[in-house]
Amino acid sequence: MSQKELTKKAISLLKELIAIQSFSKEEDRTAESIQNWFKAFDIPFERENNNVFAKNRFWDESKPTLLLNSHHDTVKPNQAYTRDPFHAHIEDGKLYGLGSNDAGGCLVSLIATFTHFYGAKDLSHNIILVASAEEENAGKNSLRGLLPSLPKIDVAIVGEPTLMQLAIAEKGLVVFDAIVRGTPSHAAHPNDNNAIYNSIKVLEWFRDYQFKKTSEALGDVKMTVTQINAGSQHNVVPSQVDLVIDVRVNDQYTNKEIADLLKAEAPCELQERGLNLNSSRIDKNHPLVQSGIALGRGTYGSPTLSDQAALSCQSLKLGPGDSTRSHSADEYIYVHEIEEGIDLYIKILEGFLKK
Repeated sequence: MSQKELTKKAISLLKELIAIQSFSKEEDRTAESIQNWFKAFDIPFERENNNVFAKNRFWDESKPTLLLNSHHDTVKPNQAYTRDPFHAHIEDGKLYGLGSNDAGGCLVSLIATFTHFYGAKDLSHNIILVASAEEENAGKNSLRGLLPSLPKIDVAIVGEPTLMQLAIAEKGLVVFDAIVRGTPSHAAHPNDNNAIYNSIKVLEWFRDYQFKKTSEALGDVKMTVTQINAGSQHNVVPSQVDLVIDVRVNDQYTNKEIADLLKAEAPCELQERGLNLNSSRIDKNHPLVQSGIALGRGTYGSPTLSDQAALSCQSLKLGPGDSTRSHSADEYIYVHEIEEGIDLYIKILEGFLKK
């Protein structure tokens, strides 16, 4: 099948996926649509929960493995939508619909790319395609849960909207719950240990704190207080103020290092919610990256999380669409972005797999 025909079928698949509600943990029907693609091309596949995956025809255990991954779950549409989020339609070159940009365009482009290479011989790597579930909520049945069932992965492309530029690093995330304590009392009486007043210096500490290590690709670690809660009524001084702190971690720290550092230095009680969303990176000199650079693609560091956080190998975030459209009202992707995305994926892999 020609690349043009393959691209046309990929766009049709995306329309089909948009029309099916597939919120995280509810992707069973979109998984069936993806299975139908593989059936139509006579490609053997497997399914675990709502993750669908397939290997290239000439799989060779002696070769390293390249993972192509993107997700088919979506967030719920926000209240600002003016269009039916499940009505896939093209208008002025834009394909509208929930999940079109994040990350349906990437997913169908990677599926088409995998199909293009499925029967190719003498590739430098095996290829495994994973259409994963529960990415948006980092669920237990996401790519993270599937990895123990997969062969060892040596390098990966994770399909997220990057305007087909090469995101060679991605920030990790640690969320902390903090408690600033004080003495509870009646508001009418003196109290020099008011938890709310105590929180002022704590908030200033978080605002002004600077991490020493910076990253060429990802810049500084970014720490932000995002939630604050205290008090129950006007005449009661509360015993504590609860804070939530969002820390976006560069590739110079592990999440555990960040947690240990802040828990030792912060002027309040601090507890991390989890440490599993680590930063990701791939060497700029990696042949996969160099293949993209040779095609005029630029490199950058991504501030947003993806399924890269589940991977221990080097990984590249790359895909059609624009990250700023993700989770927005009246989400869309340009048709030409999918066409160009498939073409660039194929050319980048030709440069990488056929050396």
